[in-house]
Amino acid sequence: MRFFIVDDDEAVRSSLAQLIEDEELGIVAGEAEDGAEVTASYLNDLHIDILCIDLLMPERDGLETIRAIKDEFHGKYLMLSQVETKELIGQAYTLGVEYYVTKPINRVEVLSVLHLMIERLHLEHSIENIQHSLKSVMQFQQRGQTTKTKQRGKSLAEAGQFLLAELGIVGEKGSKDLLDMILFTDQYLAVHADQHDSFPSLKVIFTGITEDKLNEPFTSADIAREAKAAEQRVRRAINQSLKHIASLGLTDFSHPTFENYASKFFDFTIVRKKMSELTKETSGREEHTRINVKKFVQVLYYEAKRIFMED
Repeated sequence: MRFFIVDDDEAVRSSLAQLIEDEELGIVAGEAEDGAEVTASYLNDLHIDILCIDLLMPERDGLETIRAIKDEFHGKYLMLSQVETKELIGQAYTLGVEYYVTKPINRVEVLSVLHLMIERLHLEHSIENIQHSLKSVMQFQQRGQTTKTKQRGKSLAEAGQFLLAELGIVGEKGSKDLLDMILFTDQYLAVHADQHDSFPSLKVIFTGITEDKLNEPFTSADIAREAKAAEQRVRRAINQSLKHIASLGLTDFSHPTFENYASKFFDFTIVRKKMSELTKETSGREEHTRINVKKFVQVLYYEAKRIFMED
């Protein structure tokens, strides 16, 4: 892993760099004392994976810096700050900051967060490698072979059904939508196999499965309404899956389903938060949990594809 540290406090930069090197987490490829010194192209030239950045700096603060580089820099952000308010954390989250530690830096906390970030990056790289391998396989498939397409669709659907059962949501209303999303994505990627980073957006997927489902004639309003309903069903199903996975972890942290799927389908911070919620003896409402739906759908598709291809 390659790190870049931005902080106006030299002592913080030094201690964080020392920690990264002592624990052999990777290489500190560069440092800066203000966000004004950082550009997306500079970070990309250095092949930075994780940007550790202070929230408050004299010339350009962390939020302004991330806002300036986020469209071109696609690494992870670790926000450092002595200030911890819901408003600032909310702003950081909307900009794509998923990891946050408070100053003064606690060695154990920072190590825990950095290990989590590295694990997440390894997972994403694995998905990219699987995607690349699958594209190579798909190039040998012929779209005109109806029988093979039907067989492939059936097998992929069975693999998807198995995964939904493992995730504890096979009986949820959104499970049918998730199966449709797997099959639509497979067809979409087969058609766009020659394009780089061709995984469809959630909007494309929801629109696609809705058009396949509706009987003509239908209007754009019909599509938008049904796509929105499908999205809500899927979100509820994913939330139920998170609850199921968290429950398994509480019962047995070494449960094979928990070990295999918890960090694949969800950010482990979210799983840990849900586990904490489930242990509270309250009869009140469950806290709202922000889930990365696209990540869930991507992993669901690639896992189903992997299972299908291994059969």
